[in-house]
Amino acid sequence: MTAIGAGIAVIGAGLGIGLIGSKAMEAIARQPEAAGEIRSNMILMAALIEGAALIAILLSFFVGP
Repeated sequence: MTAIGAGIAVIGAGLGIGLIGSKAMEAIARQPEAAGEIRSNMILMAALIEGAALIAILLSFFVGP
């Protein structure tokens, strides 16, 4: 059962980071002069999502039966 929770957390994190990357590239294509700021915000949000995914994976191992 813990593997299901960990798998769902990884899938969710992958989808979230993929959406952030695609929307950031779309924003850079529309406004190239803001590329630096968009890129730094993208990296920050990806790191936050990875942190949340790591917590979810650890909780699935510790709380699960």
